[in-house]
Amino acid sequence: MTVQEYLTRELLTVAAAERVVACATRCVREQDRFVIALSGGATPRALYQLLATDAYVQRIDWRAVHVCFGDERCVSPTDIQSNYKMASDALLSHVPIPTANIHRLRGEDEPPSAAIAYELELRALFATPHGAPTERAGKQFDLVLLGLGADGHTASLFPRGAAVQEQTQWVTAAFGETVGMWRLSLTLPVLNAARDVLFLVAGTDKASVLQQVLESPIDVNRLPAQGVVLRADHVTWMVDGAAGSMTTAWRRSSSTNRML
Repeated sequence: MTVQEYLTRELLTVAAAERVVACATRCVREQDRFVIALSGGATPRALYQLLATDAYVQRIDWRAVHVCFGDERCVSPTDIQSNYKMASDALLSHVPIPTANIHRLRGEDEPPSAAIAYELELRALFATPHGAPTERAGKQFDLVLLGLGADGHTASLFPRGAAVQEQTQWVTAAFGETVGMWRLSLTLPVLNAARDVLFLVAGTDKASVLQQVLESPIDVNRLPAQGVVLRADHVTWMVDGAAGSMTTAWRRSSSTNRML
């Protein structure tokens, strides 16, 4: 695990955009495509808006990009709560990505059916018709973007929920008691099979939970974000100074970088 702390949210956003560009460039060069799973939330929205500017659009071969989603609310794709709508408004409608390369979770369908359909779509995309997700090139997400909820959830894997315990399905549908609605989400085995995972965490409201996730003993049922395996070459946490203000132990780690 690597933690990178940035003085401001704006610096974090620029660094995240550079990371996406670097991953996309490397993957297109190595395997002729780049598969990314997007996250919802305010911090990713700023990233998507930056990637939609001319300076960044020209640095990515969007014809070779496949966009997926880490989770979705069970609403219409035109609903203001939809992660797809947010990503489309902020990024996808502004870049030359083929429509067929956008793989959205169908939040408007019955949740269990939508979860099954998305798993089948991902299995086809990764040429893995059966079995667990693999870590082989071309058969995994190249980059997964994740956020961190104030309760320790990530994607739509909520504390003490059935979804966080799922080990067989790639995609799960679960009713989030704390949010009062159905959600669709990639499961931990799929997230952990990704080539790279990037957590984006900003704001003072995330300081306490970030400290708990990074410093507390592992308890995935209480803090689902801890279920994303903390391998040094796999997971990067990009946080701003406000979110990192309560952390202590990880500041002494050699895997921590402060970006001023």
